[in-house]
Amino acid sequence: MVGIIVGSTVLADLLQSFEMKRHTVAVEDLRPGRVAGMLARLARRVPLVVAVFFMAVSFFAFMKLLSVADLSFAVPVTAASVALETVLARLILKEKVTALRWAGALSVACGVALLAM
Repeated sequence: MVGIIVGSTVLADLLQSFEMKRHTVAVEDLRPGRVAGMLARLARRVPLVVAVFFMAVSFFAFMKLLSVADLSFAVPVTAASVALETVLARLILKEKVTALRWAGALSVACGVALLAM
């Protein structure tokens, strides 16, 4: 269950970041008269729609995990997505990751490993 949550969260976040960097939303599009058009354009962005699907998968898998595990385990262990997303943001999205962010991702990974023991 944890693997499904982490995997779907990572995929959703990568797709969302990729798509939002390709197509920005103008502030003018957030005006009440333009929201419907903006939503229609967003719905035609396949990577964004797939990202929303994976977010839903992650959400429902997390709900299932909470039915069989304690919250004090479920929330921290699913934070493994932070470490994985940091690595993939560097490799796939070509983002610059500072030493401080690497240290943070490593700290999260160590915490997840401690929980798994």
